[in-house]
Amino acid sequence: MPTAFITHLACAAHEMGAGHPEQPARLSAIDDHLRASGRYDLLSHHQAPRATIAQLERVHAPDYIKTLRSFAPTERLIAIDADTQMGPGSWEAALRAAGAAVLATDLVISGDADRAFCNVRPPGHHAERARSMGFCFFNNVAVGAAHALDAHGLERVAILDFDVHFGNGTVDIFADDPRVLVCSTYEYPLYPGMNPASKPGHEINCPLPAGSGGDELRSAVESEWLPALSEFRPQMLFLSAGFDGAVHDPLAGLNQRPSDYEWLTDVLCDFASEHCENRVVSTLEGGYDLAQLAACAAAHIARLMEA
Repeated sequence: MPTAFITHLACAAHEMGAGHPEQPARLSAIDDHLRASGRYDLLSHHQAPRATIAQLERVHAPDYIKTLRSFAPTERLIAIDADTQMGPGSWEAALRAAGAAVLATDLVISGDADRAFCNVRPPGHHAERARSMGFCFFNNVAVGAAHALDAHGLERVAILDFDVHFGNGTVDIFADDPRVLVCSTYEYPLYPGMNPASKPGHEINCPLPAGSGGDELRSAVESEWLPALSEFRPQMLFLSAGFDGAVHDPLAGLNQRPSDYEWLTDVLCDFASEHCENRVVSTLEGGYDLAQLAACAAAHIARLMEA
């Protein structure tokens, strides 16, 4: 089956102000690169549905969802935190971004897609159970993982986060859930300023110093992630696919390149093929240099299609 590519026009209608790095052009940059490479038409294209309130409540507090909905403006931008704004299109975009992860999970588990990539925004991995932050409103990857567990009856899933920023929201949501293993690489020190100790069998944190590139990424994955995955035996992999660790990203200081994301995707897809019935759902997180984002995301998607 072809790899699913899930997005929605509403995700481009989310605005956080002129000059904000989390901009609508991020999505079109990925689309354009895939078209130029000839891969766009080889994907199976799907429109992201809205996540339901029940699906969101698996990972977010009901009062938080209600409060966030009440904040949604009709005409202007409002500040949720120092770097996160809501505009008239933000609520719909957030619902579609979370819904994409649900649809991707359904498609992959049913066998209607080989693997899936969600080309959506706003990103999600900083959104905690009851808090928006870091450009994020709903934790998209967490919504997908919880759907696999609670709607499809899986017993164990792993979330693998290679965004340059630590995914505090994902860790917060699944802090007490033994069904979920969260493995992360991230630059430290860097936003959100967290570097918690690993918890064997549940949370594997691999901080990377500024200037790190592919060698350091490979070392962390091979020495920390893969042994933890083998011991945990997940039935499905969810990827928080951030490409802001790429060279030249304006919000970080790592030096990863498209070939590093190709390698990482191959390693994770090989593990999924051997241990997880080939089940992989990848959801876009960060990446703010448009040229690097497009090149790295397209390399990742190409390997999802071919690995």
